[in-house]
Amino acid sequence: MEQIGVVQIDSVNAVVRSHYLPMFSRLGPYARTDLERLAWGPLRYRQLFECWGHEASLLPLSLYPAMRWRMERAANGQGIYRMLAQFGRERQDVIQGVRGTIASQGPLGAGALNSRTERAGPWWDWSPEKLALEWLFAAGELSVSTRRGFERIYDLTERVIPADVLNLPALEEADAQRALLRLSARALGVATEKDLRDYFRLDPVDTRMRLAELVEAGDLITANVRGWDKPAYCVEAGPALRRVKASALLSPFDSLVWERARTERLFDFHYRLEIYTPSHKRIFGYYVLPFLHNERLVGRVDLRAERANNRLVVHAVHEERRGLEDDAALNALAGQLQALAAWLGLQQIQLGCPSGLANRLRPWLG
Repeated sequence: MEQIGVVQIDSVNAVVRSHYLPMFSRLGPYARTDLERLAWGPLRYRQLFECWGHEASLLPLSLYPAMRWRMERAANGQGIYRMLAQFGRERQDVIQGVRGTIASQGPLGAGALNSRTERAGPWWDWSPEKLALEWLFAAGELSVSTRRGFERIYDLTERVIPADVLNLPALEEADAQRALLRLSARALGVATEKDLRDYFRLDPVDTRMRLAELVEAGDLITANVRGWDKPAYCVEAGPALRRVKASALLSPFDSLVWERARTERLFDFHYRLEIYTPSHKRIFGYYVLPFLHNERLVGRVDLRAERANNRLVVHAVHEERRGLEDDAALNALAGQLQALAAWLGLQQIQLGCPSGLANRLRPWLG
């Protein structure tokens, strides 16, 4: 977490909640309860917090002072969804009522506070209490104490964030933005201004000013990357690059691939998540994980964890530019699928995709 700085949280649970996958991709099987303890456990164990980072995200507590400026902007109606900004201006009565209820009753979720009697509609049809919670969370007055299933349970920030962190002075906006850009550059290795800006969803004007300051100070250097039409930035020059021989299945929300234009520039890999695409229009599948093998994205796998049937189902395997033609790559993919199934506690892997590539993969799965 300290290395990559931010992990996006997403509700889709086709394989596993997405925030669990980046650590699996980098470390292999690990105890998900360890991540939960760091994020939502007792204060003595807590080292992560939820915040609007990239999107809804987990961040190391070391970054809390660098995110306070964003919370202050949100409290002033800046940098948040328009409906939240309007709600914050017009419904402080509801906001303060929700805050007071949590202050007196302790941690609560949106369901426990909902006063609306009619059934909720589609996305964004939030109750006033849910809007109040979101405003208070964005403004830093409430924090996520834990999760019940996937529901956020909110509490006063001073009861969630350890006092030694909460009492640290907030960084000035410019200092915080420079710190976030330095971290983004370390995490990405080499990146354009837009790549760096996207990592923590910074403002374009702020980003350009801060990058100029970082280059002038020598904290970042500019670079030209063959095939890129925009200048790039990195932390240091010299022979810092090395070949990485490793394999990993990647979450669609992994920071390595979440900026789709950068993914295409780096790997010549056109990637779009097709969850919201009608099934008959999907090209690759509902929940497709890119497969990284020895520095190339060589394939993509449409997966579904069928927990009731105790199996990991491979709905489709797609090859990228003959990247899975050799036995070593197929063996590596099979190993990742086996490790993923075991980590999820699933006893079977089912190839639900009759194809030549699937038939070649089958012997490696045993």
